[in-house]
Amino acid sequence: MRVLLTGHQGYLGTVMAPILATAGHEVTGLDSGLFAECVLGSLDTPDVDGLSTDLRDVTVEQLAGFDAVVHMAALSNDPLGSLAPEITYDINHHASSRLARLAKEAGVSRFVYASTCSVYGAQSGDDLVDEEAPLKPVTPYAISKVRVEDDLADLADSDFVPVSMRNATAFGFSPRLRADIVLNNLVGHAVLSNEVKVLSDGTPWRPLAHADDIAGAVVAALAAPADVVRARAYNVGTERNNRMVSEIAQAVVDAVPGSVLNITGEAGNDPRSYRVDFSRARKELGFEAQWSIPDGANQLATEYRSRGLTRDAFDNRFTRLAVLSARQRAGELDESMHVV
Repeated sequence: MRVLLTGHQGYLGTVMAPILATAGHEVTGLDSGLFAECVLGSLDTPDVDGLSTDLRDVTVEQLAGFDAVVHMAALSNDPLGSLAPEITYDINHHASSRLARLAKEAGVSRFVYASTCSVYGAQSGDDLVDEEAPLKPVTPYAISKVRVEDDLADLADSDFVPVSMRNATAFGFSPRLRADIVLNNLVGHAVLSNEVKVLSDGTPWRPLAHADDIAGAVVAALAAPADVVRARAYNVGTERNNRMVSEIAQAVVDAVPGSVLNITGEAGNDPRSYRVDFSRARKELGFEAQWSIPDGANQLATEYRSRGLTRDAFDNRFTRLAVLSARQRAGELDESMHVV
């Protein structure tokens, strides 16, 4: 397929573009460049050709000629969403749904959307939640994802096939690093300070998925029969990576010799706690996640050391909220997060 990948200069998009190309797709990117310079070391592969466009400014003409859109672009951070909820909704909901409508108008046949397991929010009981579980989002970021999923279902027809990929919390190395997601963050602190610090009480459950596996699930969704995936949601991850935060932290201690685990509990009990069933993607897409949490922790520790991660870069260059705040102070972004 000829594929438009939005957010191709982001954490996941940087990993996904070469994986899509290896699968035989012709990939074009679309990105506003907010995080294009947030690179640790050097890019392992050059950027794909891309459109330098804010998601909110995409035109139907830019979408003409593509067979599929893989939509990854978003403001992807819960604290950022809580700080600027209206901008989060503007980009993550309104602009995303508008993109889908324009894609349909342009004749794009498949629309693969990066949703999140955060749509399950605070779940009760010990049962694994599958795609039919009630959605209980607790942050603006997760709420925006639920709204887009609903909008995509309304757009689906015989010629337009939207698919929602409910990704588990991402982990793993990307040259355009994110340090504000749980495993990446814990490994960074361990490498830089020999401390694995958990601010919650460590009891919430989290499902995790490696960046490579998230890309692999997209490849599977693009290849699947339209009648199977049309307006369908898929949890992306593996049950073996359903772990309590304390268990994730212990995997980091094991990956960084000499590090010490410190569960402070100062942030209180996190209401976001859920374990996820990933069997639908195995049955319908033939997708099986490969990366374990310990393997990801070891990969991150190795890459952080070999690429010379520093405390300043970890706290500022690879934390989404810090980057956007710094760019606003420098006059590079306006109040709506548009590049000036």
